[in-house]
Amino acid sequence: MTKRHGYALLAAFAALIAVLSAGIYAGVAADDGTSTRHATPQGGVGRTPRNNAAPASTGTWVGTWAAAPSGAEPGTETDGAAGVSVRNVVHTSVAGTSARVTLSNLYGQEPLTVTDASVAVAAGDDTAAAATGTLRRLTFGGSTSVTVPAGGQTVSDAVRLNVPRDTDLLVTTYSPTSSGSVTYHEHARQTSYAAEGDSAEDMTGTPYTQQVSYWRYLTAVDVLSNEAKGTVVAFGDSLTDGVTSTADANHRWPDYLTARLREAAAAGQDVPRYSVVNEGISGNQVLLSGLGRPADNQSGLDRFGRDVLRRPNAKVVVIDLGINDIGRNEKLADPDKVVAGLRTLVGEAHARGLKVVGATLMPFGGHRGWTAARDGVREQINARIRAGEVFDAVVDFDKALRDPYDPRKLRADYDSGDHLHPNDRGYREMADVIDLSTLDGGASAKL
Repeated sequence: MTKRHGYALLAAFAALIAVLSAGIYAGVAADDGTSTRHATPQGGVGRTPRNNAAPASTGTWVGTWAAAPSGAEPGTETDGAAGVSVRNVVHTSVAGTSARVTLSNLYGQEPLTVTDASVAVAAGDDTAAAATGTLRRLTFGGSTSVTVPAGGQTVSDAVRLNVPRDTDLLVTTYSPTSSGSVTYHEHARQTSYAAEGDSAEDMTGTPYTQQVSYWRYLTAVDVLSNEAKGTVVAFGDSLTDGVTSTADANHRWPDYLTARLREAAAAGQDVPRYSVVNEGISGNQVLLSGLGRPADNQSGLDRFGRDVLRRPNAKVVVIDLGINDIGRNEKLADPDKVVAGLRTLVGEAHARGLKVVGATLMPFGGHRGWTAARDGVREQINARIRAGEVFDAVVDFDKALRDPYDPRKLRADYDSGDHLHPNDRGYREMADVIDLSTLDGGASAKL
């Protein structure tokens, strides 16, 4: 080959590369995000039209809201929620540019078939109506329908949506057939809605004439966020669930903690950029689960992997658990076993690189379950927590909320009236005494 022929061949090759590159660029530029590539069940690649599923920008996936499945909704054993659109109202902790949801059929006896699902920003407070232009139809593996096996869960594809912080989202599912018992979170302290027929894509809210006080099927909403780099998981019982907080007001202590982190960041303070999700279940214990298969109100030990370790980019868990092991035990609880259970949770968290902040157990003098012996067990557990034998860091809820004149009881101005659960002011105090700096940093190598 002559030198001149060699130059000509190189020029032709360069021209071919330029043409191919232009075609590839044009193809990418033409994809405006209204369609997305996805893995099909067979492992190939398909294309779903106009589901806005492609993430709009880079960022970190974090939890903006969560609620642990707590049991099977009474009265749904036969028909479930067949033929009903379930519109859950949930409150975000941080903003994001894309969203995905987790649906659970943990307590269903049959597969749960969802044929229509959507997510939208609520038009305002206390409404089933969606803000204009925000409703997105959800897909699952590229399909608008999904079947969740009994005892299982599923995560939707990511959908483009500008999710504001500190606002309500509407997550709607429709199932035409019964899966048996509806998996729910009982004490939502939030009004959600239901409508007969498939109204998953309704924006007006008009069909949603039924109001419910719990969350059905939905257990998490994650967002692709540019303002949060990790997730704080609040793990506990009714004191974390916020069962005596004002309904529809987001006054649980994890809500107040979210506000503190947000306000501190806005003020330029050097605080962790984290979202907060609430994984409290009323009546939850460290050691014992409820009845049934699967068990209602699974113990902290049984549900920790699902509700904490699998949360996206979880960095820290705040554990406030153990008072029900004392108060609901027919016999006197063994403080060594409760502490051992808590330490097991800490070990599991450390194995995944999570830091653990643990709370002392608050007083419940005056409550029907209180006895001097039980209070003695509580004090033994608290002594070991304060001594640093259990957690990486400690928040002393007991000291902050007890009556200084009678430490066996809650302060009257923090007491909801049942002498066990705080009121809104008490929940705010719980969040206020958490040292935000303890939420930063990795797990200890060994306690």
